[in-house]
Formats: sequence, structure tokens, C-alpha cells
Amino acid sequence: MSEANKGGFNFRKITGHRLFMPVVCLLVVLLVNVIRTPDFFSITMTEGHLSGWLISVINRGSELVILAIGMTLVTAASGGQDISVGAVMAVAAAVCCQLLSGGAVSTETLAMPIIVAAIAGILVAGLCGVFNGFLVAKLNIQPMVATLILFTAGRGIAQLITKGQITYIRVESYKTMGGFLGPIPTPVIFAVGSIIVAWLVLNKTALGLYIESVGVNSNASRLVGLNSTKIKFLTYVICGLLAGVAGVVASSRIYSADANNIGLNLEMDAILAVALGGNILSGGKFNLMGSVIGAYTIQALTTTLYAMSVPSDQLPVYKAIVVIIIVVLQSPIFKSYIQNRKLKKQNTKAVAQGGEQ
Repeated sequence: MSEANKGGFNFRKITGHRLFMPVVCLLVVLLVNVIRTPDFFSITMTEGHLSGWLISVINRGSELVILAIGMTLVTAASGGQDISVGAVMAVAAAVCCQLLSGGAVSTETLAMPIIVAAIAGILVAGLCGVFNGFLVAKLNIQPMVATLILFTAGRGIAQLITKGQITYIRVESYKTMGGFLGPIPTPVIFAVGSIIVAWLVLNKTALGLYIESVGVNSNASRLVGLNSTKIKFLTYVICGLLAGVAGVVASSRIYSADANNIGLNLEMDAILAVALGGNILSGGKFNLMGSVIGAYTIQALTTTLYAMSVPSDQLPVYKAIVVIIIVVLQSPIFKSYIQNRKLKKQNTKAVAQGGEQ
């Protein structure tokens, strides 16, 4: 094989990789930022903390990354999405802050250790995942319909927990989870930790393979001995727990439990992150890192639009247009169309060369 052929083979191998398009989409968004803001990649130290546009994207995208991990597993196993994760975030934040405040609207002293309240909030979020998992896995209700219940009622539950008030935790130690640990944004540590734990569990155990098998063909998986109901149920529990982690981090970032705004519309961004990551929304094989890249692409896009002074109420429109373009570019039909065009050009060229000979 000639060097040119080797180079061509390597190029095709790279472009055919599942992470190629997600990475390209992220790079395009970052390139627009660089053109728009020349100092986009500039990182400085401000008051002992890392700061800059890129740090902001990584920091602000942390909760979305955590949600995208859970959404990826749910999508792969059940062929549907959990649209309640934003509301579950609000529930976890409400439980955590209410325990820390001892029922008060605002507090400057903690009623119990932060770790205890945080774990309680995450476990309650896990119970929300149990509820969703029972409806989907055991009762075979369509995921979008099943999770619509908590999507609708979740914020109302959070409001009941906080008695309709925004609960403020004005304690510096609680702000750490959503602030900085030394120079590094603490939410980034939570996001990286979630990625590492998920990767280890999915790749060092058979769970990842089981999830893919159930997603590809649930009935066939059952015939070979897999408990498809249990596996689907487990993915929803994991998704709920991760939403709880994201909710606690989000509440620490604003040192309060704001049931109306914590996690608002993040469920849609999480689904988009999974799609942008090259994952099939109908279930089956999945790529966890693709979803992580997709999450940062969404956050980079959001930051870009804010930097361009796009009003917050118009933000979804511009974001939707860009996402549509990206999703179309990644669609199998578009890829097949491009491949067929290339083959036609090659055939036409070959026929022309044959005629000349």
C-alpha cells in the first residue's frame, strides 16, 4: 500500500470515528468564539481563582455534563428520554437546603452537616428515579409520558418542601460546592468525578454491554438471560441520582433553593447533548464521551450567544437553529447522501479517464 493510500485510509478512519462529528461541532463553536472574542482562550487568575471565557464554559457546563451522563444511559436502555431531570434537580436542592436551614427561609448557621443534607437530597432524587423507572421498566409506559409526571409535578413538590419560599443558605462552607476549591471551580470537580465513576462502572463491569444489549433488542436480551426490566430500572435510578448531584451543586452555586429556576430547561439541553454526541435517541449503542462533548458544545453555544448580547428570551430560537444544523450534519441520511455524492463523482471521474484511454 502506498503512502498516499495509507494517508487516505487514516483520514477515512478518523472521519468515520463516532467522536469525529461531536468534536468538529465543538471546535466550530469554539472557533466562532475566537473570531468574535480574540481573548476567548485567555485564562487569568482573579482573586486566586481561574477566570476567563473558557473557564466559564467548563464551569457553567458542569451540571449539564452530569445530567447528560444519566440521560445517555436512560436513552440507550429504554429508547426514550427522562424529561423530569430538571425538576428532580429542584427537588434535591429543596430537600438539601430545607434540612440545612432547619425549615427557616434564610439561615447563617447550619442545622446539620452539609454532607448529610446533600446525601439526603441526592437520595430523594434517587427515589424520583425509582418512580420513573417503575413506570417505564415495570409498567412499560413510554418514557416521555412516564417522566412527564415529575416534569409537571416536580417543581410543585419542591415548592411544597420549601413552603413556596426561596430558601437561602448564607454559609460560606455551603457555597464551596458551587464555587471554587483553590483556583479550580468545584462544579468541574463534580463533573469530572461523575465522568470517571460512570466510565469505570460501564467499562470495568458488564453493565455498559448489558445496557446496549437491552437497548438494541429488549426481547432478545431477555431470551439470553438478561433481566431487561431490572437494567432499564437501574438506568433511571442512576439518572435520578445524577440529577440530585447536579441539583445540589446548582443550589450551592446560588446558595439557595429556587424551585422555579434550578434546572429550568436543562432537561432539553441534556437531550440535545446526547444527540449532538452522536448517540441514537431510539436506544442501543451509546458513547458517553460523545454526550460529554455535546454538553460542552451546548454550553459553549449558550456562552457565545450571551457574549453576542442576544437577549435571554430570544436565546432558545438561535440555539435551536444552530442545533438543527448540527443534528442534520450528523444524521445518517445526510451522511449517506454525502457518501453517495462522493461515489458518483468517483465513478464519473473513472468513466472519463477510461474514455480518454
